[in-house]
Amino acid sequence: MRSLFAVLALVATPVAAQDWKTQPGDQAFDAESLNARLSGQTLTFYDDGKSVFDSNGQYQYVYGGGGTWYGHWVVAENSTVCVTFVTGVERCDRYVENDGRLVVQTADGMRFPIRQ
Repeated sequence: MRSLFAVLALVATPVAAQDWKTQPGDQAFDAESLNARLSGQTLTFYDDGKSVFDSNGQYQYVYGGGGTWYGHWVVAENSTVCVTFVTGVERCDRYVENDGRLVVQTADGMRFPIRQ
């Protein structure tokens, strides 16, 4: 049981310790607001990729040129959403609003505005 808690602490630490590269005007969400904003929604990126946030916690990323990754999403602290894919790979991205547009920030500092 102790080892389970140790593993969970290590997994959660990167999200809490992440130094997100914010831009002027970035507005973070609290967990409840971010969950409400994403649950049941499909976000379309400018490359036609789509993030599908089912209200039951299931997630799909559909590439613009075809192909789909399946997983499960949860809202974490600091305006962050973590997805665990069926392959076991996990990624956490930060969602902010800037000038009325939703923007996804990746851990490596990239920014992806949502088209719709």
